[in-house]
Amino acid sequence: MSDSLILTLSGPDRTGIVHAVTGVLAAHGGNITDAAQFNDRGTGQFFMRVQFDLPAQGTSAVRQALAELAAGMGLQWQIHEAQARMRTVLLVSKLGHCLNDLLFRYRTQSLPLDIRAVVSNHRDFYQLAASSDIPFHHIPVTAAGKAQAEARLLEIVQQEEAELVVLARYMQVLSNDLCRALSGRAINIHHSFLPSFKGAKPYHQAFERGVKIIGATAHYVTADLDEGPIIEQDIARVDHACDPEQLTHIGRDVECAVLARAVTWHAQHRVLVNGHKTVVFR
Repeated sequence: MSDSLILTLSGPDRTGIVHAVTGVLAAHGGNITDAAQFNDRGTGQFFMRVQFDLPAQGTSAVRQALAELAAGMGLQWQIHEAQARMRTVLLVSKLGHCLNDLLFRYRTQSLPLDIRAVVSNHRDFYQLAASSDIPFHHIPVTAAGKAQAEARLLEIVQQEEAELVVLARYMQVLSNDLCRALSGRAINIHHSFLPSFKGAKPYHQAFERGVKIIGATAHYVTADLDEGPIIEQDIARVDHACDPEQLTHIGRDVECAVLARAVTWHAQHRVLVNGHKTVVFR
C-alpha cells in the first residue's frame, strides 16, 4: 500500500533546494507524480509543490527527513494527504448564487471539500443547506452584537475543525481579530470593475457608466477590506445592449466560476502566499 501526498514549501531561494527535496523523497521510496516550482526574483523567495506516492510505512521517516532539511535551509513546509477533502464552513447573506453553485459542485463531487456547515446572518438559505444535508446556523449580526456574533461564528469554525472558510457573498465586514484568527484560510469573492464601483447596486452603477468589461475577484481575507492576496480573477465582455439585470446575471456567473476555481486550488494546496500576492500552481 502507498499514500498519495502533497508537499508544499517556501523560503529563501538557494542552490540545491530541488535536488535536496527530490533526493529525500527518492531515498524513502517516493515516486513524484507532479511537481511545480517558482523563483520570485524580485523577493528572492522560492516556492514548490510536489505530489508523490510513498509506501505507507515510510511516511513518518520522510516527514522527519523533510523537517531536518527544511530547518537547515530555512524553509516552511507542509505535507497533506492528496485524497483528503478539506473541512469547510460556508458563509452567506442574502445573495445565494455562489452558495448554490458551491453546493451543487459539492453534491456532484467536483469540489475537494468536506462542507461541514453553512452560516448566515439571515434565514433565507436554510432549506438550500438542508437539501445537501449540511447543518445551517443562523447568526444575526447587529452593531451592538457584532462581537458576540463573531465569537459564535469562530466557535462553529473551531467545532467543525474547519481548514477553510468561504465567504460566499457574506455581506459583513469581519473584524481585525477575526481576520487574524482566519488568516490564510478564509476566501472572499466580490465583483471587480474598471472603474471600480463600491456600495449598493454595483451592476446598476456599471450600467450607468457604460462599462464594457465586468468581472470578479477571489482573494484571501485580511484586515484590509477587499485587499487580501488575490487567488483568481476573470472577466466577461458586455456592451450597450445589456441592461442592469443582464449585467447582474452575467456578473454572478463570473463570481461563481471564479470562487469555485479559487476554492478548488486552495483545497488542492496549489496556492502559496507570497507577501501581498499568491503563487498558484494550476
